[in-house]
Amino acid sequence: MTVELLARIQFAFTIAFHYLFPPLSIGLGVVLVIMEGLYLKTKNILYEQMAKFWVKIFSLTFAMGVATGIVMEFEFGTNWATYSRYVGDVFGSALAAEGIFAFFLESGFLAVLVFGWNKVGPKMHFFSTCMVSLGSMMSAVWIVVANSWMHTPAGYHIVGEGSNARAEITDFWAMVFNPSSVERLLHTLSGAWLAGATLVLSVSAYYLLKKRHKKFAQASFKIGLALLVFASLFQLVTGDISAVGVSKNQPAKLAAMEAHYDSSAAADLYLFGWVNDNDEKVEFGIAIPKLLTFLIHGNFTTPVRGLDAFPRSDRPPTAVVFQTYHIMVAIGFALIALSLLGVYLLWRKKIFSHTMVLRLFLFSVLLPQIANQAGWFTAEIGRQPWIVYGLLRTADAFSKNVHSSQIIFSLILFGIIYFILFILFIFLLDQKIKHGPEEASEIPSEFEHQKQLFAS
Repeated sequence: MTVELLARIQFAFTIAFHYLFPPLSIGLGVVLVIMEGLYLKTKNILYEQMAKFWVKIFSLTFAMGVATGIVMEFEFGTNWATYSRYVGDVFGSALAAEGIFAFFLESGFLAVLVFGWNKVGPKMHFFSTCMVSLGSMMSAVWIVVANSWMHTPAGYHIVGEGSNARAEITDFWAMVFNPSSVERLLHTLSGAWLAGATLVLSVSAYYLLKKRHKKFAQASFKIGLALLVFASLFQLVTGDISAVGVSKNQPAKLAAMEAHYDSSAAADLYLFGWVNDNDEKVEFGIAIPKLLTFLIHGNFTTPVRGLDAFPRSDRPPTAVVFQTYHIMVAIGFALIALSLLGVYLLWRKKIFSHTMVLRLFLFSVLLPQIANQAGWFTAEIGRQPWIVYGLLRTADAFSKNVHSSQIIFSLILFGIIYFILFILFIFLLDQKIKHGPEEASEIPSEFEHQKQLFAS
């Protein structure tokens, strides 16, 4: 394998593993705000019990996200030196903003969130919870801004030539609000909310199936279900907006997402299929005729730019992009269906006794993770062969002085370390879930002090 391919595999592996955890942190942060807000409003100790339990899970995912995220920044310098030099001014600004406005905010209030239950008043603790949740979402803002600039560069000019060329920011806010940043941010956040909601639903369903912590599980389930309904429907809206944006800004990617080759024809919307890129057709597929054209243009006749409008050297790997995109979409609709089924059964007061549906919710935690990974692959592979769209090709971006043996060694080393970290994460998560929440009778007597602070 070439150095370029190995460098891409290594970065894809490290970022895919890292991306298991930030969506959970962002989603659980919102859940914690809801639970603790209900505690403040109702003074019902059950909501405090719920918040204390989920803070433990949040802390674990936050720690894993930090530990696995540091590695990627070093890879920019080791494996992607040309790329780092080219986008250093842009990425440096966005990552500095993330550190100042997001990470410091999140980590600064994290200690109060985790350890301050009986050391600060309920209102101050709730404020800390809100700041941690806001910090986690602000972190996503700046990471998505930096990544979106690679898809739709704006607010820059190029200085230098050849291998010394680099992008410099001329308009910071144009860089921040580049053509794809807002729509991609909303889509990313809704995916994170889905990850947090399904984790809450999965653990709640587990307790209900085991007939443990019934009141806790039922209350947690209702909160998780409410967030799932909102996030899944919001995901549908943001997905549609993102697809329209891709059609304007990255038409080759959109054509690959639906394996649309003929620029003179209206585009079908495939439910599934197998792409034969050599013959430029989809085999064994089922499609809704001209629906993609309608979703983009509002009619059934306007042609959609196809892959035949681009040289083969400028086309993304169509088969991979097609499959990852359709996996993401299928899971999105499955989560909408599951959320509406849950609402219907909750309305009928049958959800907590419906064993089969509870089992569906038990395993639902896997779906947003798969969809988030598939969506990320669609976005990044669909950008190829460009690492900065229209400006810098991936083949020109990697470090010329790195040997394949060095990348293979580090990739094996990362694989071993990440495997150990993942096993440790699963073990600790399993231990916390099996231990369960503190029962109301186990909550320290300082709660009386908390109630006095409420009154004041």
